[in-house]
Amino acid sequence: MTSRRALVVFLAGTAILLLGLAAWLGRDMIAPSATSFGSATSGSGTALIGGPFELVDQSGATRTEADFKGRYMLIYFGYTFCPDICPTSLLSMTRALESLEESAPATAEQIVPIFITVDPERDSVEVIRDYAGHFHADMVALTGSDEQVATAAQAYRVYYRKAESEDASDYLVDHSGFIYLMDREGGYLRHFSHNATPEEIAEGLMDRVGS
Repeated sequence: MTSRRALVVFLAGTAILLLGLAAWLGRDMIAPSATSFGSATSGSGTALIGGPFELVDQSGATRTEADFKGRYMLIYFGYTFCPDICPTSLLSMTRALESLEESAPATAEQIVPIFITVDPERDSVEVIRDYAGHFHADMVALTGSDEQVATAAQAYRVYYRKAESEDASDYLVDHSGFIYLMDREGGYLRHFSHNATPEEIAEGLMDRVGS
């Protein structure tokens, strides 16, 4: 009996330590209150996601977060040479917005889709211009210097790292794959995982943007 009681105490203590560790690791991302939505997550606490950036769009114009104030930003960080996850995520964003344009055009008009590269070495203005043309007509594609991209990624807590390759021009970039929905002032509202369906994204947008 004593051994069993000791085991219970040990397991309870371990669980408490693990919960504490999880809370500590997550404190830099989103404050405590969060709820799940299918393949998406929304937070009702204060999120430390989002902030200033200065990048260049597919027309060569300098853009900052201030240019998008008054509209909701739907942002994805990726790169044009990405073989699967990036085009899939951007296509899901596109289809979600096209669906809203048919069912709730007033809501769709308030949202601007944004693609920010994490591979500025290869993703020049010309490259992102061609790439954006495969997705939503209003897609804003952004690139910049290594420092500018790093600043934007840090503001959105985006992880990315160039994978080692023997070919200097043919490499992959490991990166996180969230789709962020930001409010009219650039504040975090929710995020969708890279495998969220267009239907889930559209429903999530209606939930936060639709009146």
